Amino acid sequence: MKSVGGVLLAVVILLVMVTVHEFGHYVAGKILGFKINEFSVGFGPAILKKRSKKTGELFALRIIPLGGYCAFDGEDDYEDENREDGAKNGEADTPFAEMSEEKPIETAAEQTPVVATVENAANEGGMYEPTEKTAEKKEEYPEPKGARFNDQPPWKRIIVLIAGATMNYILAVFLIILMFASVGRPVYKVVVENPNPEAATAQTASVEQTSDALEEAATGGLMTGDVILQIDGKHVYMITDYMDALEGKKKGDSVPVTVLREEKRQTAYMVLAANGDFANMSDTNTLLKAMNIYGLYTVTEKQGFFPTIGHSFAYSVKIGGTVLRSLGELLTGKLGLRAMGGPVTTIKITSEAAASGLLSFLNIAAFIGVNLAVFNLLPIPALDGCKVIFCIIEWIRKKPVNRKVETIIHFVGIVFLFGFAILVDLLQLF
Repeated sequence: MKSVGGVLLAVVILLVMVTVHEFGHYVAGKILGFKINEFSVGFGPAILKKRSKKTGELFALRIIPLGGYCAFDGEDDYEDENREDGAKNGEADTPFAEMSEEKPIETAAEQTPVVATVENAANEGGMYEPTEKTAEKKEEYPEPKGARFNDQPPWKRIIVLIAGATMNYILAVFLIILMFASVGRPVYKVVVENPNPEAATAQTASVEQTSDALEEAATGGLMTGDVILQIDGKHVYMITDYMDALEGKKKGDSVPVTVLREEKRQTAYMVLAANGDFANMSDTNTLLKAMNIYGLYTVTEKQGFFPTIGHSFAYSVKIGGTVLRSLGELLTGKLGLRAMGGPVTTIKITSEAAASGLLSFLNIAAFIGVNLAVFNLLPIPALDGCKVIFCIIEWIRKKPVNRKVETIIHFVGIVFLFGFAILVDLLQLF
């Protein structure tokens, strides 16, 4: 039951992140006067559908909780250039699905439900007037207001496209602040020698609030129980920060490390036992050898208000850098495909983290938020970043790239992304 609860919690996290992302598109679109036909969480057949009697917009919850979309009228419509002026001035067209979120192409019947009765069919031939009961079943909805997506200036479209990632990032920073304030900032405690089995299981702890007012003194090398705050004058948040601080340094080099030891802020001098040459961002064995320690265990450090805010933003930037770094190492061959994961792997890892405690739950939720923000802004076909590139090209050229060509490019991109996600998930199973 705990595993089931973790999976459900993981799905909820993904749904919240997707909803927040699409809500960013929605809010920006409403403010800038875009015509929006539908706001949907998930994709596939709809579980719940509700059309607003005030705006005419459709809101839906769909069966597959691994995506979502905000359907702007006319987005990805490659016949835009051939439409008559009347259509450009506001006549409704059936919008194509937004390729980046795999929206289903809805029929007119799905957009406006109609009552298919014998009376209606017979009345089309003029047999008799509709009954009062039939008339009551019909509901009329207003046409959504606003301009078609591709009729808006490029700068407005760019704002709408980046609004989704912006909302994801804002939510992630909020979660990080909440984590740092309630639980503490994740830092690492040093274990120099192989501990006994009981000690080896204690991988989480907490330390008291640190400040510059605490006594700072120079000491020798690292000791078991030291909480590392800085390496060579740089704040460290993740294991990759340790690697960056030691990258290129040689065996025998002395590196200053700011640690918290017995509630005192001290400077220890770590003599490297191996070269700081790391194969990739997951090469933790080389890191431990270079530091000449047995392991690093997660603890938390509680701080004051302003340090919490500052470190929260810094931590979010570090997460974003880790996402970009992993993609870069994947492209250069430093990381293999087995180091990546698709939706199934994401849910698995998220469920495990969610079941481990508040720290892990908030940490993984923040990581997913930053990951979505960064990944969606990459210039990969079908993603918002690539669409921004097309808008910039149109802005410079004063005319768009052929809409049909752009649509085909995005379609190929979404096929590739789904295929890649399935592939990396399958690799985790074998």
